[in-house]
This record gives sequence, structure tokens and C-alpha cells, in this order.
Amino acid sequence: MSLQCGIVGLPNVGKSTLFNCISSGKAQSANFPFCTIEPNIGSTIVPDERLQVLEKLVKPHKVIPATVEIVDIAGLVKGASKGEGLGNQFLANIRETDAIIHVIRCFEDPNVIHVDGSVNPVRDKEIIDTELQIKDLETVENRISKAHKQAQTGGDKNAKRLYDILLKYKGALEQGRSARTVKIDNAEDRKLAKELFLLTDKPVLYVCNVDEKSANEGNELVERVKEAIKGEDAQLLIVAAKIESEIAELESFEERQMFLNEIGLEESGVSRVIRAAYSLLNLETYFTAGVPEVRAWTIHKGTKAPQAAAVIHTDFEKGFIRAEVIKYEDYVKYRSEAACREAGKLGVEGKEYVVQDGDIMHFRFNV
Repeated sequence: MSLQCGIVGLPNVGKSTLFNCISSGKAQSANFPFCTIEPNIGSTIVPDERLQVLEKLVKPHKVIPATVEIVDIAGLVKGASKGEGLGNQFLANIRETDAIIHVIRCFEDPNVIHVDGSVNPVRDKEIIDTELQIKDLETVENRISKAHKQAQTGGDKNAKRLYDILLKYKGALEQGRSARTVKIDNAEDRKLAKELFLLTDKPVLYVCNVDEKSANEGNELVERVKEAIKGEDAQLLIVAAKIESEIAELESFEERQMFLNEIGLEESGVSRVIRAAYSLLNLETYFTAGVPEVRAWTIHKGTKAPQAAAVIHTDFEKGFIRAEVIKYEDYVKYRSEAACREAGKLGVEGKEYVVQDGDIMHFRFNV
């Protein structure tokens, strides 16, 4: 499942530093704009304590975690929608991603230059928002005329619906609001809307990059961002990317945990960002557990059993008979599949079963 989160932001806000921390890819990180020219793609493990618990219970030969792809995209500057900086390239790269991790600089450091000369996180956020909104408005206006003509001729049954959706987006964008703020509840309308591939319709996670002393509770700059994103239905995380990069270089888990404890954190900001990215992509995990391997499988929320089985192999969906399901909590309580079966905690589910996050599953199929 090749869904991707793109890391975006102005130059020199800490995007590549964060990317290096959370990804197996290695983006160059230096103190000048446009350090990252091509989008760097890295696949990173999704932290999940449940895998460690299952490993202790099952004692498998190997453990395979879930992963998520992160893309580090070149920094955007004011005027990108008109081709400034790496404008068109930046916009094309972000269009290809499924969700956005927007890194905002919330620290003062005279040794790290700011592309606009001063640290102002709300201004920085608005620059990114405006450039993406301008491009989306251009997309919407280009589609409105065609949709209107098709609606009038009646040749396309969806044209009127699309035209109405486009008008809603146009109104929001002209008011300086992102497309994601437009509420579209109808499932068919939502499908039409997604086919527009609007940049500001993508789900977003704001990451405030702070200094070490602000890593735990944030600072006044973070509070400004929190106020600015009210009503956006977006999550915000606080991360000290420079400190995270130092933690990432430590070899043992014990050393990393000791470092975190010293600065008052229970877990790294990187772990929180990765899990948030996974959720942002509307993903969740089910497990298969046996002596050969314990494995986390990635599915979309709301996936039914046959489609979940297809993630393992398409034949599992074609010949699907049933799914045997044990809830994670029951597996931990009874400590084995056999004990869960004996206690009546193994459910037999059919084609309409919606897989839940943490389900431990075994599929019966016939091809």
C-alpha cells in the first residue's frame, strides 16, 4: 500500500532534519534554502508496542512491522504558485502525496537563517496556505466552465453535482480558506471532490519544530500556531528536530530512552509523528500471529475481511470463505490462539465483517 505523507514547509524550518530522523532515506540537511531539490522518499517503521507483546507470547522466527512512506519535498517560498523558487516542481511533488506534514519553525536561532528574515510561524503557515490555495483556485476555475456546460447539456449525470461542489470550493478559496474546510457529507459527492486532487483538500498534520527547552510543553510561538489552526480539524505536534536527530544517532534503546527522560519526554517526537502520519492516511493495522512470523498488515479504516485478506494475497480475497478473528486484548489475556479458542474468544466472521484495528486474523479460503 504505497500511500505517502509529504513533509512541506518554508526553507530552513527543519523539514530535512525531521525527515532524516524518521525515515530510512537520507536527505541532505544544511543551512541554506533549497537544500533538498528532488523529493526524497523513505519508508519507516510504524512504532507499535502490540508487536513486542505478541513477539513475547508467540516467540516467532521473525517479526514484520507496518511501514509508512514519507516524502521530503523542497522548501516553498512566497510566489511559488507563480513559479518563484522551485514553485511548479514543489506543487507537482505535493500533489502526488496523500497527506501533508507541515513543519513550522517555532524556535529562534541566529545561526539558522530564515528565508524571510525573521521567525513568525503564523506568517510562514499562511505563506504555504496561500500558495496552495492560489493553485487550487486556478484548478477549480479551470474546471467550472466545463462542468457548467456539461450540466446544461445534460450529457453527464454528475456534471451538475460537480459544478455545485466546484462553486463551494471556489467560495472557500476566494475567502482564503483551504478546500478541506468545505464539508461534503454525501459519499458520491466526496468521490467527485477527491478526483479534483486539490492540494488544500489533503489532510494535514502541523509539526511545530522547537528548541530543546520547549520540547515538552512548547512555547509562545507554538501557542500562536495553535490559535491560527483553530477550526481546521487538524492535529498539532511539538517536536525538537535537532534533539531528535541526536537521539536517532544513539545505538541502544536504553540510551535513547535515558536521553528522552532527561528532557522530560516519555517517547520521542519522531514516534509520535510517524503514528500520526499513519492515522492521517486513514490507515490501521491487523495482525497475523504464528511461529513462522508475527506480522502487522496495513489496511484502510473500514476495510471488510475479504479486502483485508487481499493485502496478504489476492487469492485470499478471490477464494474467501471466512475469517477467524481474535481481539488483541483477548489474545494478551489468554496468551495463545488455542486458549482463546477454548475460552470462546475466537470469532468466525464472513464477508461483511469490518476489520478492527488490532484484530489478530486467520483467513480460510479456497481457490
